[in-house]
Amino acid sequence: MKHQDGFFQSAHDARIFYQNWLPESPPRGVLLLVHGLGEHSGRYMNVINHFVPMGYAVYGLDHVGHGKSDGARKYVDRFDDFIQPLKTYREMIQQWQPDKPVFLIGHSMGGLISAIYLLDHQNGLNGAVLSGPSVQVPENISASVIVIGKILSILMPKFGLIETTPQYVSRDPKVVQAYIDDPLVYKGKTTAKLASEMLGAMQRISREAFRISLPILILQGGADRLVRPAGSQMLHDAVSSVDKKIKRYEGLYHEIYNEPEYHVVMQDVAQWIEAHLGSSQ
Repeated sequence: MKHQDGFFQSAHDARIFYQNWLPESPPRGVLLLVHGLGEHSGRYMNVINHFVPMGYAVYGLDHVGHGKSDGARKYVDRFDDFIQPLKTYREMIQQWQPDKPVFLIGHSMGGLISAIYLLDHQNGLNGAVLSGPSVQVPENISASVIVIGKILSILMPKFGLIETTPQYVSRDPKVVQAYIDDPLVYKGKTTAKLASEMLGAMQRISREAFRISLPILILQGGADRLVRPAGSQMLHDAVSSVDKKIKRYEGLYHEIYNEPEYHVVMQDVAQWIEAHLGSSQ
C-alpha cells in the first residue's frame, strides 16, 4: 500500500488537506471518502485496510475547519464551502485515475455533504454509499434550540452551540478512547453558523432528494444516537434511483465502520461495490 498526501487551495484560499492510499497495481476502482463532523479523513483505516488489498484506491480530504485543513473549527460561512473543495478534489482524482469507476463514501455529516453534492454532480460516479447520513435534525435537538441557533448564526456565528458525545461514536471502548485522544478530532461544540447551514442542507435534501438517481447504498446503525436513524429511510424513499438499497444494523452505534462488527459491514459494502463496478451514471 502506498500513501500520499498534500494540500490544494479552495475557492476561498483555504488550504485543504488530502491524502490517498493506493494498491501496488493499477487500481480497479476509486473510493472517495467524505468524513463526518469534527473528524478527519484519517479515521477510516478499517475501510482503507479492507479495500486497498482488493485493488481499490482510496482518496480522502479534510473538510474546511476540520483535520489538517484551514478554517475555524466546525464552522463554515455557507454549506457550499464543503461542496466546492469536494468538486475540485474529484476533478483532481479524475486526472490521476482517468476512466476508473468512482464511488462516493459519505459518513454522517459527510453523508449530508455527499447527498448535496450528488444533487448537482452525480454524473460520472458509479455509485454512492452513505452511512448514518445526517439528513434530519437529531431527536435530542429541540425546536427552541433550532430557533436560538438561527438567531445566533446571524448575531454570533462562531458561538459554540451543540456538543458531540464521544461515548455514542462506537460500542468499542478503544475506538471511543482513540477518538478522545486524537488531536485532529475537534471535540468542541458545533458553531451556530454551521448548525444553521446544516439545517438548510437537510431541508434542501428533503425537497430535492428525488434528483438523485445513481445507484445508492444507505447503511444505518440501529442504535445510533448521534443522527436520527429515520433519516436514512427518508433518504432511501426519496431518491429516484431505480437501483437503491438500505441496510440497518440492529444494535450498532453511529460509526458502523468502527463497531466490533465492522467486518460484516465491510463485506456488505464490498459486495455492493463489486456488483456496481461496471455501472456509471
